[in-house]
Amino acid sequence: MTVARRAAVLGKPISHSLSPVIHNAGYAAAGLTGWSYTAIECAEAELPDRVAGLGPEWAGLSLTMPLKEVALVVAGEVSPVAAAVGAANTLVRRPDGSWYADNTDVPGMVEVLGGAGVTEGAEVVLLGAGGTARAALAAAARLRASRVSCRVRRRSAGAELAPLADALGLRFEVEDWDDPADPGRADVLVSTVPKGAADQFAGAARSWRPGTVVFDVVYDPWPTPLAAAASAAGCRIVSGLDLLLAQAVGQFEQFTGVTAPLSAMRSALASARSAR
Repeated sequence: MTVARRAAVLGKPISHSLSPVIHNAGYAAAGLTGWSYTAIECAEAELPDRVAGLGPEWAGLSLTMPLKEVALVVAGEVSPVAAAVGAANTLVRRPDGSWYADNTDVPGMVEVLGGAGVTEGAEVVLLGAGGTARAALAAAARLRASRVSCRVRRRSAGAELAPLADALGLRFEVEDWDDPADPGRADVLVSTVPKGAADQFAGAARSWRPGTVVFDVVYDPWPTPLAAAASAAGCRIVSGLDLLLAQAVGQFEQFTGVTAPLSAMRSALASARSAR
């Protein structure tokens, strides 16, 4: 008899998520009958009770905004990378019923940025200072960035990232959101803010140099105004869809213990995106 196993992505809002498409395609391609992956809307205050009420059939949870910080509270054990950045996008069920918190955003970002040609010594401009921004800092450290500038609306939010940047050995500065300096001056621009928040920088993209890597973690709608303008300027573009797939592969393998069928997962994601 096939034993049912469940996983899901949690967040608020969550209806836009393509994570179920990726994971369910992976289960089918890997022959994991009885596995299912759904999307569940969950606010930050609801997560502890939601996790506590899950039965033994639950293998893992993917977490998106605004749950990445509170995920650490419900975990019995936290991976070194999740502890370092203070955020987790993954909860894995252990055999004893406890939960292990991890962050697959960090290796996912390293993979997609490295694939776009980011090399050691790159200068990075980071938009935003939330949980995803913390993961981006850790990725910048792994890629041996020479400098990271963080643009924020509240300088206090950027200052909260300074201890992490220092621990990671990064040269780090906080800049005002409306600083007149062109953010495209850097080798890499990483936008971690919600959709619409970075639209004001699209106009500046006309002056950016070709070859700059622009990574916008938003993927719905796509392309964002920022990504479209940067692409027209000749920049290399990394999308939230690229990260969504890369981080999902790490989650899939932790949830199932099976090597992810990457080609099938990528194909399903592309088909779902083109259908929207």
